[in-house]
Amino acid sequence: MIRAAELVGSHDVLLVTLDSLRYDVAATALAAGRTPNLAGLLPAGRWERRHAPGSFTYAAHQAIFAGFLPTPAEPGPHHRHFALRFEGSRTTGPDTVLFDAPDIVSGLAARGYHTLCIGGVGFFNKRTPLGRVLPGLFAESHWHGRFGVQARDSTEAQVGFAVERIAALPPERKLFLFLNVSATHHPTCAYLPGASRESAETQGAALAYADGALPPLFAALSRRGPAFCILCADHGTAFGEDGYRGHRLAHPTVWDVPYAEFIQEAA
Repeated sequence: MIRAAELVGSHDVLLVTLDSLRYDVAATALAAGRTPNLAGLLPAGRWERRHAPGSFTYAAHQAIFAGFLPTPAEPGPHHRHFALRFEGSRTTGPDTVLFDAPDIVSGLAARGYHTLCIGGVGFFNKRTPLGRVLPGLFAESHWHGRFGVQARDSTEAQVGFAVERIAALPPERKLFLFLNVSATHHPTCAYLPGASRESAETQGAALAYADGALPPLFAALSRRGPAFCILCADHGTAFGEDGYRGHRLAHPTVWDVPYAEFIQEAA
């Protein structure tokens, strides 16, 4: 069992959100052997099914940065790893890292962490006031067109840039790195030759691509020391089920998301 309260201060923290990734898509790709790198990282070699904290990127990430990670898909209450001091909270426990802060990003910064955001989808692009809200939580944030949803090699570009920034950080300074993977967000047709419409198959192909691009990130972290890693989707998306398409709606394909947490040991 991971006890977050014992790790803050001694471990880097990594949070990767695979934007819009459905639980069933992630589980199917894993079972088919299409995500071998993730398979080697996931506890017991499988994703955990959880419920998203919001039905679209902005809402979900506001919740996540307030400490509300995707919730286990079983009756609770479930204690959270990170929480902000709030009277009446029923989901904090002895293993919860409790911050006197408005968000976990500034909470970790107050504990000595350098906070770094590598953006992906439009809510992180800093092109508008809205697109600067979430990146603005971090001491250092970056977005480039090569990181966005229209870039076929976005995850490779994001990871390559993250590796550069990790290498530039003094080894004694702890790091909170957030990376929003845009490849699994619409449009994903480019990852499946011949596809003309978004589907579970095109998203699965996008995830397979991202899987191949992620290993340098974990190698870079392991060179720094141990890291507490969280991989999850912020929300899912519908591909025509019950007539629904997209997200920002209440449907199991939107609420059921993959989640994993583990310790990346030092090299």
